[in-house]
Amino acid sequence: MNKPVISIKGLSVSYERKRVLSNIYLEVEAGKMYAVVGPNGAGKSTLFNALLGLTEINSGQILFDGKTVETERKRIAYVPQRNEVDWSFPATVMDVVMTGRYPHKSFLQRLNSTDKELAIKALKEMGIENLKDRQISELSGGQQQRTFIARALSQQADIYFLDEPFVGVDILTEGKIIDILRKLTQENKTVLVVHHDISTIEQYFDKIILLNQRLVAAGDVATTFTKENVAAAYGGQLQIMHKIGMFD
Repeated sequence: MNKPVISIKGLSVSYERKRVLSNIYLEVEAGKMYAVVGPNGAGKSTLFNALLGLTEINSGQILFDGKTVETERKRIAYVPQRNEVDWSFPATVMDVVMTGRYPHKSFLQRLNSTDKELAIKALKEMGIENLKDRQISELSGGQQQRTFIARALSQQADIYFLDEPFVGVDILTEGKIIDILRKLTQENKTVLVVHHDISTIEQYFDKIILLNQRLVAAGDVATTFTKENVAAAYGGQLQIMHKIGMFD
């Protein structure tokens, strides 16, 4: 493995005295697409929040190319879960996508024509340029998801965190998103996706991170996405493996 783009050493996180993540050691490689997988309550979103500096950690160290998230924030794009967004906020699709340019601006510095061009390019990549003047509250679930991914693309980041990006989208939109993410990895960008449909992991991802409050396993999908590791991560929820034929 080359020098990791993300290095996590001894990460532990608790909420209200309940341990959510325990002693995580993990290195993330540039130019790969990672599935972050585990049952509900496994700490997948908490891991993202800790990496992004959005939640307090109990112990451990998180470095991006040897630096803290505070200094590297403009290189990091985040697509939250849809239920974390206030969709009633009065903003157009273009307004939302343009906010992806703010990490590159100093305080009070205005967005300019270059920023607008990058936003339009991102809208076109996601196939929603025709929606740029639409209020986000008027969009379908798939259109809302495309909007937030376009915002991430307009940021021109190096590292992308996407928390359940396929919830509420149709199969065509899902395929479009995967194509865009794969293109990013071909440009040596790093993509981490909280993902629930384990039947598509082998098709979509290069690497997998299996969590259940602790790190169960991490590595290449071909060698790490095994019956034993999935069973260790999901515990008693074995029906998920029967569903995709892992126990057939």
